[in-house]
Amino acid sequence: MTIRKKQMEASPVSTKQRPALIAWHVSERGVKSYWTRIGAAWDHEDAKGMTLQLELMPVGDGRIVLREPVADMEDEGEGA
Repeated sequence: MTIRKKQMEASPVSTKQRPALIAWHVSERGVKSYWTRIGAAWDHEDAKGMTLQLELMPVGDGRIVLREPVADMEDEGEGA
């Protein structure tokens, strides 16, 4: 079972619910990829959509990637 499904079953949607997906801007320079966290997405209560909240809007090259949160990456400052 995915994290997203567990969150939907475990608790009703609220403003304090953890995001189902994290939004990342990925830019590639040469052989390296640079990932910058830019927002998050939450499931709708009826499970028919999501709300995406972006804190930053990427400009130029790159793409937006939505990924399930990983427990060991929740604190952005750690390990960076």
